This record gives sequence, C-alpha cells and structure tokens, in this order.
Amino acid sequence: MDVQSSLASLTYTRAKPATQPAPQAAVTGAGSGLSALIGSFADTLKAGEESAKSAMTGGADPHALVQALASSELAVETAVTVRDKVVEAYQEILRMQV
Repeated sequence: MDVQSSLASLTYTRAKPATQPAPQAAVTGAGSGLSALIGSFADTLKAGEESAKSAMTGGADPHALVQALASSELAVETAVTVRDKVVEAYQEILRMQV
C-alpha cells in the first residue's frame, strides 16, 4: 500500500462524519411541519375509524361517532383542497415559458 492511497483513505475516514445525515430531531423548517401535518391527518383518520368500530359494537356514544366522522371529513376535505392547489401550481409552472 503506497502513501497516497493510505492518505486518501485517512482523509475519507475523517470526512465521513460530515456527510452523515442530521438526526430527525434536529431537522427544522418546512419538512418537519409537513411531517407533523401528515401525522396529525393520519391520527384524525385513525380516531374516526376507532370511533366507528366501537360504535358498531355498541361501545361508543353516537354523538362521539358523529363528531369523529365530522372531523375526519374536514381533514379529508382539507387534504383534497391542498392537493388541488399543489396540482394547480404545478400546472402553472408547466405553462411558464423558459
């Protein structure tokens, strides 16, 4: 093994930690906000499903079922509206001339 190859491997070993991704807890900005929003959406839908299951077995209050279904419906409508706006913006970008 010559000196240049050992020097290159040593330099690579020292530089490797700098290229590792940051831990998820340290990530901030739009990515973390979007991740939290998606998690909240999934939790809302899961709560609606659990309420519907317990209502079918007779273990839930009908008022709680209606409230859970209304919040699930609102979450889905919001997601569809956001998706439509994203598609509309993408189509507008495609129409732009470069």
